[in-house]
Amino acid sequence: MVNESLFTLMCAGVIGSLFGLLMAFFGYRLFLLLLPVWGFFFGLALGADTIQTLLGGGFLGTITSWVVGFVVGAVFAVLSYLFYMFAVAVVAGSLGYVVTAVILRGIGLSAGWLIWIIAMIVAVVVIFVTFRFNLQKWVIIIATAVLGTAVTIGTFIMLFFPASQLLENPVKVALQSSWLLMLLAIVMAIAGIVVQYRQNKNFTLDSYNKWEEPA
Repeated sequence: MVNESLFTLMCAGVIGSLFGLLMAFFGYRLFLLLLPVWGFFFGLALGADTIQTLLGGGFLGTITSWVVGFVVGAVFAVLSYLFYMFAVAVVAGSLGYVVTAVILRGIGLSAGWLIWIIAMIVAVVVIFVTFRFNLQKWVIIIATAVLGTAVTIGTFIMLFFPASQLLENPVKVALQSSWLLMLLAIVMAIAGIVVQYRQNKNFTLDSYNKWEEPA
């Protein structure tokens, strides 16, 4: 039984790591395929985090947080699939929100409501700047490289730490694991950005609106 559980955990770790690597180094090319998945999981996390901030309790620790998270995730997934601009907004917003929340928790800020407010403000600012200065391509490349790295490193850490600890303060857990692991994450994220930029210098995704496209 123990061996089977360990094997299952290792398989999940390998799959998660491969998905993270693909996202980090080929995220822009795979963006259209990633849209529904990205939209769902960010919507799930945002909805659950919002409920946790408003009502208390652990992340996804109540039925309400699960329900709201699934509803928001489903809406984000569908709208990301239908509208390119919404998909870019989700990616830009998730980059601003996740990075801000991780940094604030990493420096020791514990007030959940304050982290949520600051992260939401930064998310809105990143979305505005993205569209104002036409940075969609750069935002997609940076977001997929950074978050793909986070998935890869996070999956590896989760093999040795409880998921609850990782969700509560991923930076703290990573630093406790090893400074070299954090350095590897920084190097991998930068490498992902460089590789994706070189791959896509002459390639740009077309905007779309599948709601208006003929069947």
